[in-house]
Amino acid sequence: MKAAAAEVYSKAKVYGFLFLGLTSFSLAPILVRFAGDYSALLVAAVRTVIAVGILLPVFIQKKGAGSFNPKKLSKEHWWVLFAGVSLGLHFIFWIASVYYTSVASASVLVCIHPIILIVAERWLFKVKFRAIVWAGVVIAFIGTMFLGYFDMAEGSTSPNAFLGNSFAVTAAFIFAVYFLIGRKVRQKRDWISYVFPVYGYAAATCVIVLFSIEGFRHQLDQTVLLVGLGLAVGPQILGHGSLNYAVKFVSPTLLSTLILMEPLFASIIAFFLFKELPVIGSIIAMAVILLGISLTWKRKKT
Repeated sequence: MKAAAAEVYSKAKVYGFLFLGLTSFSLAPILVRFAGDYSALLVAAVRTVIAVGILLPVFIQKKGAGSFNPKKLSKEHWWVLFAGVSLGLHFIFWIASVYYTSVASASVLVCIHPIILIVAERWLFKVKFRAIVWAGVVIAFIGTMFLGYFDMAEGSTSPNAFLGNSFAVTAAFIFAVYFLIGRKVRQKRDWISYVFPVYGYAAATCVIVLFSIEGFRHQLDQTVLLVGLGLAVGPQILGHGSLNYAVKFVSPTLLSTLILMEPLFASIIAFFLFKELPVIGSIIAMAVILLGISLTWKRKKT
């Protein structure tokens, strides 16, 4: 009886964390919308710097203040640096995408990174996949093309759907690069040893890009700090943390499928908060993209 109760509690704990993570991902574009009067580069920089500040005490406690020595950087650490730069650029492009296109389109398009990963694995590593996976790639690609067309059609309320969608797709490409690096390096490091330096380099990237393009003209007020705090604690730490926790107990296929709920949740929230409803053609195109992505999770190699 006690064993059964413990198992029920364990499952509830896992799915509870997973629900919090998916919810936090869904809130990311909503929080960005509340910072619409601020530079996307500023929001990205504030988000990543706060995330590093939150994790700093944990890193020091686990690894010690002297655990990082720039004079003794291994080849592996250069890959960590590359992953951090990629993550920072991903945040910049994705946050910028929400400024120009709908929450729904930005959320769906940034989720096409599995499609990009499959093509990359086939091209770079000669991995073979089942026919149904390639069907999913083609379906998702067609859906992406239709989404771009309908988002620019008459009746769209997006300020510049083409630019916003392009930013979201770029963010997906960069995330695929980040994922490919992380999948290899993460195997040799515990969570904090990988995440903290990656977040540190991501923050440095965002700050450098901010000051290089927009200079020192920004003022930090309560709104942008609260949005940055929400993005750091929610999607960046709680969101990714819950997925890393749940993957030990939930199959990667199920986990990947559940992640596809994030664009749906974000779109529903955007509708009620901002009265944002994409045109019917865009909604159909989004459904086609999500269908294609879901087919790619049948990734058993031939």
